Amino acid sequence: MSSGPERAGRPEWIGPLAMMTLVQIAATMSVLALTSLAPEVAGSLGIGAHAIGYQISLIYFAGVFASAIAGSVVETFHAERVIVTELGVFAAGLLLLATGRPVLMVLASALFGICYGLNNPASSEILHRAARGGRHSLVFSIKQTGVPFGAVLASTLLPMLAVALPGTGAGWRHALVAAAVVPLVLMVWAWSQFTFPPIRMAAWRGNPFARAIRDQVELYRNRRMRTLALLGGLYSALQLMVTAFAVVMMVEHGWPLVAAGIVAACLQMAGAAGRISWGLAADRLGGFRTLGIIGVIAGLCMFLLGWAGALPGWALAVLLVVLGAVATGWNGVFLAAAARTAPSGKVGANTGALLVYTFIGVIIGPSAFALIYDLTGSYDLCFMGFSCIGFAGAAMSFRQHAAQVRT
Repeated sequence: MSSGPERAGRPEWIGPLAMMTLVQIAATMSVLALTSLAPEVAGSLGIGAHAIGYQISLIYFAGVFASAIAGSVVETFHAERVIVTELGVFAAGLLLLATGRPVLMVLASALFGICYGLNNPASSEILHRAARGGRHSLVFSIKQTGVPFGAVLASTLLPMLAVALPGTGAGWRHALVAAAVVPLVLMVWAWSQFTFPPIRMAAWRGNPFARAIRDQVELYRNRRMRTLALLGGLYSALQLMVTAFAVVMMVEHGWPLVAAGIVAACLQMAGAAGRISWGLAADRLGGFRTLGIIGVIAGLCMFLLGWAGALPGWALAVLLVVLGAVATGWNGVFLAAAARTAPSGKVGANTGALLVYTFIGVIIGPSAFALIYDLTGSYDLCFMGFSCIGFAGAAMSFRQHAAQVRT
């Protein structure tokens, strides 16, 4: 049964959802392209492979500021124009990375961060208009499966291209050039499908950063938005902790690197499946109640990892896969709740204001985990200690759900 207006026998949101999911795949692949090629790039440029950490930090740091002004950008240029432009920038950025010139690579990384910070506000605006009839959480969750699929594409396809394409020591450059075809083709397709409303320069009048501050003031005045902001920061921090440290924890407990990598891949795919499952659940149970259940399960799984060294191998693998289904499966429910919370015509601005805290959580989470590891010397204790993030998120979510029921 259709959940929205029908077009040619199918729900109206199918087309926009397919396009926005592909855009998310291309965006994630572009952002993570250099990480999958880090050893080859480092050897070619004569730097340490660990320097990739600085590039990722730069991307997310730029994303914070882009999310903050996303409201002004989307209202001025419209979501469709933002999507087409960001795809062109991703393609150009991959070509800049392929030059191997540090200054241009830094510029490309900053541009990636800006576009990645604008991507969700713009795509949320488009999907919110299309996803009528109570399917918001499912639609947004399916779109968010583009993140793990983009990560898998970057980590598998690009290294293979780097080896297969000709060029002594330059295969990684050719791989990046080939990767640029993906966002470029999507840009052309989106350009042919979208209708572009006139640019509204009136929405850009004044200082966009002053507008960003006003958006933050409005956020703090709204209890639902405050809760979502805190949840975005907490859950994104938890997600990055799991994805960044699961493999090294397993290797510390004697797992072969390849076996640990397979479990990590299963963890990511469980997150993709989890996004869809949690989206279906949220459309029935409500967004905040579902986010609360996610927090409880994530907290329990991380607490049990305190005994990771004593668990049988199969049990540890199952525990991590379950954790992946929740720790990386919350995003779609969160974005749908952000869209529903937004005042009329302010979906992009509302999403951008909230994603500031999600990016901050991404930046702070892994660093906090590393700091506690330096103090304890145990990944198990770190996971157990940070289980409080899941439980805190659950408490806030259930409290907000109860407040909504009362009103």
